Amino acid sequence: MGSPVKVKQGTDGTFEVEVGRGPSATHHVVTVPAGLAGELGHPRTDPAKLVELSFAFLLEREPASSILHCFGLEVIERYFPEYRQEMQRLLT
Repeated sequence: MGSPVKVKQGTDGTFEVEVGRGPSATHHVVTVPAGLAGELGHPRTDPAKLVELSFAFLLEREPASSILHCFGLEVIERYFPEYRQEMQRLLT
């Protein structure tokens, strides 16, 4: 199985994400653009779920150490054009 992903919502609307455990864990701060769930066809999806699924998507394609430390989910498709289509599939 892949690295465990822990998502915690911050007080400022960001999400703190920890991938892995112990000293080799990576830490990330992520924002979810307003309306992203709706654009994906699932407007009632919890933003934390979008973050969790987005990290599952990323970890299938690159090691946790290669994932940006601070980013908005909207940048993922710049690197992986299939992101939105795959997220729509994962949310179904």
